[in-house]
Amino acid sequence: MVTIRPAQPDDAPEVAAVWQAAWHDGHRGHVPDALVEARDGAYFAQRSRDLLDHVTVAVDGERVLGVLITSGDELQQLMVSDAARGRGVGGLLLAEAERLVGADGFSRIWLAVVPGNTTARRFYESHGWVDRGEEVYDAVTLQTTTVAVPVRRYVKDLTGRPPR
Repeated sequence: MVTIRPAQPDDAPEVAAVWQAAWHDGHRGHVPDALVEARDGAYFAQRSRDLLDHVTVAVDGERVLGVLITSGDELQQLMVSDAARGRGVGGLLLAEAERLVGADGFSRIWLAVVPGNTTARRFYESHGWVDRGEEVYDAVTLQTTTVAVPVRRYVKDLTGRPPR
């Protein structure tokens, strides 16, 4: 049975492993090479620890199946392990992201998706998210730089009103 819960400190290594594998699966070939190179094991281990207070996990027993990271009104990351894909874990995490952001007082949630990640784009669209167009997202690295990444901005109104 899949449970959604806040991440605990001892989840950090599994959070990093799931995040790294899923991120590379969805982004390799769709983002600048400099970002792929910067997103190594050290990056995911450090960021998993740094962001732990903002991480929600989907677990089956003690095994982390999926990772959700929100910040303000942004869904920063939603990653599901390869073994858990197609089992509804992504939908559970997405619903939790919407609930968390709404509970924080926001009426709209947004995320950035690389255009070439058509699987992710179809997933969000099937859950009522709307593509609002192109923008450039400054992706963080462990260095003091960011990497500019062309993305599509997806949004969802959390008030129940139809999208405009």
